[in-house]
Amino acid sequence: MKITIAGTGYVGLSNAVLLAQHNEVIAYDIVQEKVDLINRGLSPIQDKEIESYLDTKELNLSATTDAQEAFKDAEFVIISTPTNYDPEQNYFDTSSVEAVIETVQSINPDAVMVIKSTIPVGYTESLRQRFNTDNILFSPEFLREGRALYDNLYPSRVVVGEQSERARKFADLLVQGAIKEDVPVLFTNSTEAEAIKLFANTYLAMRVSFFNELDSYAEVKGLNAQHIIEGIGLDPRIGGHYNNPSFGYGGYCLPKDTKQLLANFEGVPNAIIKAIVESNDTRKDHISDMIMERKPKVVGIYRLTMKTDSDNFRQSAIQGVMQRLQVAGVELVVYEPALDSEEFDGFKVIRDFEEFKSLSDVIVANRLADEIRDVAEKVYTRDLFSRD
Repeated sequence: MKITIAGTGYVGLSNAVLLAQHNEVIAYDIVQEKVDLINRGLSPIQDKEIESYLDTKELNLSATTDAQEAFKDAEFVIISTPTNYDPEQNYFDTSSVEAVIETVQSINPDAVMVIKSTIPVGYTESLRQRFNTDNILFSPEFLREGRALYDNLYPSRVVVGEQSERARKFADLLVQGAIKEDVPVLFTNSTEAEAIKLFANTYLAMRVSFFNELDSYAEVKGLNAQHIIEGIGLDPRIGGHYNNPSFGYGGYCLPKDTKQLLANFEGVPNAIIKAIVESNDTRKDHISDMIMERKPKVVGIYRLTMKTDSDNFRQSAIQGVMQRLQVAGVELVVYEPALDSEEFDGFKVIRDFEEFKSLSDVIVANRLADEIRDVAEKVYTRDLFSRD
């Protein structure tokens, strides 16, 4: 089968690699550098399974910036372009998705377009009416950053927002590429599938927020947060997962998805969803206050990335802490090996690690690493379990 993937971020590239095991796949992107890397068998994103599969597997995969070449013969077009939340419009910026749909309709109107970008509840139905076509489906992704291909090879579930033969055909393609057997598959309508995505991510954000607030309580009251969390996690209804305190939830999905779900709740009574969104700011306020209690002159920010083995800075929680410290008048320096520039968002980037450690009065680390344990007395972190 001929399949085109529009967008080569975590979602797009992991799907491209998954499906290219058994199908002819073209990855379409507007960034020439990413296309060139993929055509050389290299990953433009940090994901060890994607890197390994591109290097070692026989994949029928090519990449292009040419829309005509990409879409002309495709049976399925998977749309996985970014949809960032726009706080002014109180809505996802879905312009990239709409641009792809317009292009596909002009080149290959018979192609079935499957949206995997995260979108508002009710959006697919509105697109069908706007573009006067039934050839648009939604199928949510449930991927972790840095483990996107792994999560497609061992999916928790496959959800497709249509109950039809072509929906089953698409689901079969995803299951065919997976290693996991007996993958749960659910067919819903498009609006229900959209709700599944946003509610799932908001639940995860709620869990992050819960353990972060527990940790704030323990820190203020002088209690051992790790003991409390371990004791709670022994209840099998709660479990010992997704419970490591942090500076807040961040990354590609949770901040924007929680805000979008809250926007979708307009006119519907709610208290929890609003609290989940607000709790993230509350946590960053608390973290900043705790750092300021040490009265530092220079604060060193150890890594901007969201978590271990990631190259993503987008919406990382530590940036919210940095903004608060900057407002308080504290000088900040950054150590981030993944950066090529001498500054980040106006903050000085220090490449020499020993200089960074020496210069910093307090070293702020969302996730603890062995290389800063020798200056543990300077380190401020809430990482209890040394894992994400």
